[in-house]
Amino acid sequence: MPVTKSEIKFIRQLQQKKYRKQHHAFVVEGWKSIRDFIKAGYNLQKIYTIRELEGIPVNVTIKIINRNQLKQLSFLQHPKDALAVFEMKQTAPLPDSGLILALDDLQDPGNLGTIIRTADWFGVRHIVCSENTVDCYNPKVVQATMGALANVAVNYTDLAGFLQKTKCPVFGTFLSGDNIYQSTLPQDAIILIGNEGNGIKPEIGKLTTHRIHIPQASGAIAESLNASIATAVVLNEFYRRFNNLHHD
Repeated sequence: MPVTKSEIKFIRQLQQKKYRKQHHAFVVEGWKSIRDFIKAGYNLQKIYTIRELEGIPVNVTIKIINRNQLKQLSFLQHPKDALAVFEMKQTAPLPDSGLILALDDLQDPGNLGTIIRTADWFGVRHIVCSENTVDCYNPKVVQATMGALANVAVNYTDLAGFLQKTKCPVFGTFLSGDNIYQSTLPQDAIILIGNEGNGIKPEIGKLTTHRIHIPQASGAIAESLNASIATAVVLNEFYRRFNNLHHD
């Protein structure tokens, strides 16, 4: 059965945030990631696939198409085996305990997707974003998470207001501050990551209770770490402390 022009138009619209909000829907590509969202309880609206699939919920429209038709729908240069439209989940309540990531105006979809994937790896279940941070349902973000978005709650809110109200200590990542490897790191904490080019805004920085930095090797000329790499290093150190892991 051919893909209709209206279907192509609808899928294409979901590349844009305003239409994702309007339809309360987003696109996931690749059966592995699609399956992760199904398992996480996301409502699957429709799936386009080049092969028969098992594990599709009942009452979901399944359309078997060929690879050329999938190319018409896909946002990828090299489409995978399936593309699905999911309904967005209700926003989870803002967290007030555990290890929480807070993101101050991150703009790069690849960075956010990698951060969500890294958060899932280290057991972080909540990310709180400023309202100007890139949308987590952006197709490039969803793709970069490799399904991990299904396992991490992402909130968008007034970040300053959230940090002012929280009872958790706020660990801001800066180019200068206390060496993370020599700092006391609690299990209930907020890790604050700044914008790729500008770092943490001054008005947000004032709300941190601890300034930490990742020490640079002698002779290194790089001015800073990529935001997603810095997040991975910091989460790894918090995780190591919680689990009493020791470097050999």
